[in-house]
Amino acid sequence: MRLANKVVLITGGTSGIGRATALLFAEEGARVAITGRNRDRGGEVVREIEKLGAKGTFIQADVRLAADCERAVQATVAAFGRLDVLFNNAGVYVANDAIACSVEEFDSQVDTSLKGSFLMSKFALPHMISGGGGSIVNNSSGWGYTGGARAVAYCAAKGGMIVMTKAMAIDHGRQGVRINCICTGDTVTPMEREDARNRGMTWEAYVESASDRPLGRMGEPIEIARAALFLACDESSFITGAVLPVDGGGVAG
Repeated sequence: MRLANKVVLITGGTSGIGRATALLFAEEGARVAITGRNRDRGGEVVREIEKLGAKGTFIQADVRLAADCERAVQATVAAFGRLDVLFNNAGVYVANDAIACSVEEFDSQVDTSLKGSFLMSKFALPHMISGGGGSIVNNSSGWGYTGGARAVAYCAAKGGMIVMTKAMAIDHGRQGVRINCICTGDTVTPMEREDARNRGMTWEAYVESASDRPLGRMGEPIEIARAALFLACDESSFITGAVLPVDGGGVAG
């Protein structure tokens, strides 16, 4: 019960890594609020949380919008009385280089991952500080380290998240808030399956191409969730401003 009595807010919590993290955090004793744009999927995850004996709530919100981010934080505090952990997980990906990438595609990816993480943190931090501290975990990518083919907007967003994490950790450490970042590799999620379809690849061929890393496979959502749990809970109490690759060795190779 590493998150006993803690209140957690997870963006993009209706599927993939967000869903796996919501369920793991619930198993570890947290009260869990999730955001997303699909109310039906959000309701399904909340019911799964409740089956675990935990409390959950869904807040329909678009993290690209400041008003939605502020409302999500306020709704979490209204439901559970406080906010201890924020997992900035929401993200989108459209494969394109700088020539082919439309302005709308660029804005969508940067606004969801980078701006969304900034906005959620902006509104969450005062509640964490007044409550005695907290933990923010940002979900970046190995491509935020290294860059990647046909991913100009995604890399810009995820690379920005890494440096933003460090800057925020410097600013808010003495206020009791730890801020860290995980850099994930290819993971078996709906977003990856959609990317395979957009590239005209079979899922089998996509998995093979994404397995060119030291551990020789894609990750599972629960493996990413465990890393987020470590940075969210007190086991990482002396860690802030850290960037943790969770990518099967992708950035090492």
